[in-house]
Amino acid sequence: MTDKTATLTIDGQTHELPMHSPTAGPDVIDIRKLYAQAGVFTYDPGYTSTASCDSTITFIDGDKGELLHRGYPIDQLAGKSHYLEVCYLLLYGELPTAEVLEDFENRVTMHTMLHEQMRNFFSGFRRDAHPMAIMVGVVGAMSAFYHDSTDIHDPWQREVASIRLIAKMPTIAAWAYKYSIGQPFVYPRNDCDYATNFLRMCFSVPAEDYHPDPILSRAMDRIFTLHADHEQNASTSTVRLASSSGANPFACIAAGIACLWGPAHGGANQACLEMLREIGTPNRIPEYIERAKDKDDPFRLMGFGHRVYKNFDPRAKVMKESADEVLSLLGVDNNPTLQVAKELERIALEDEYFAEKKLYPNVDFYSGIILDAMGFPTSMFTPIFALSRTVGWISQWKEMIADPQNKIGRPRQLYLGETARDYVDIENR
Repeated sequence: MTDKTATLTIDGQTHELPMHSPTAGPDVIDIRKLYAQAGVFTYDPGYTSTASCDSTITFIDGDKGELLHRGYPIDQLAGKSHYLEVCYLLLYGELPTAEVLEDFENRVTMHTMLHEQMRNFFSGFRRDAHPMAIMVGVVGAMSAFYHDSTDIHDPWQREVASIRLIAKMPTIAAWAYKYSIGQPFVYPRNDCDYATNFLRMCFSVPAEDYHPDPILSRAMDRIFTLHADHEQNASTSTVRLASSSGANPFACIAAGIACLWGPAHGGANQACLEMLREIGTPNRIPEYIERAKDKDDPFRLMGFGHRVYKNFDPRAKVMKESADEVLSLLGVDNNPTLQVAKELERIALEDEYFAEKKLYPNVDFYSGIILDAMGFPTSMFTPIFALSRTVGWISQWKEMIADPQNKIGRPRQLYLGETARDYVDIENR
């Protein structure tokens, strides 16, 4: 991996730093011994130019608009596969055979129920608690119920914890939703697939049966798949940093959920839908298009463009297909928000300004539309994101625990405060 070096000159002294070449992406300069050799640190707020680890799970090329899971393009996985198969791929590195996949799906299905005493955690929250607050608390509390899967040094316990988290997260998210709207909890069923089970637990009531249309189940499964992992983003890095201390897996995933809750990270599709509601009606779109083009106007089109992708978001194409299918099934005639979304998409894709700046609709634009059409409130958008991303966090966590280079995270700082000074007694101040 090391085939060349970089030369750094400080105060006339030259230091040779090894460089590593990845299988894809830019080379990296290894600075682990820089402080010992030269007595200096590097400065990189936000770590946007720093590789914090090596990984074999996910690769993103923002310029090409490429997202690979274990080498497989995301559009192929979302178009031909389904969420639990992608979960297996992320966790174990290869696509499963039919027999292996069936066994994996059965293991997940058999762990979807929560310990019955965990119901008490939900009732401890205020009636109007945000579902993400409930998820952070309940997931963190899982270590108090599942003692047999908290030893991170035991490979079997790591495996059990992984399956439990993937299996139980839909139940936790659905129960958080049910609690927030005052409806009774719905238990998972073993005869439903992963996405259908989640929709059942969210929307069924004891008074009548609920059977979601296969188009809705497929759209839900695609949302899960397209959000399964996204390399070393803020929440994934949080999970890795928390796990570097040796914390149990449930605490680490709870930390990831807390980070994802931030509006700059997991709240993008919610912000997009709120923007659509602000616009209100299709006839107001030209006004907002002009505002978006005005550099002096603080308004920004949410759901267009992406910080990472400088080209088309590779997830958006597949999500658009699902959005079209869902809207065709449910209709948009009586939903002004969805009418605005469809017209805004059309105008933005035809406008030269947005094409030139590559401000294409991204995955958040389409997922927000789908979730709103299904009947989810915006408060559930981020919990669904957390549910989807759980397998990515777990895969990254497992990879880090097994890495012989793993050590506790300890970022450095550029200190700009006062230097040492003497304490002055209060009467002399």
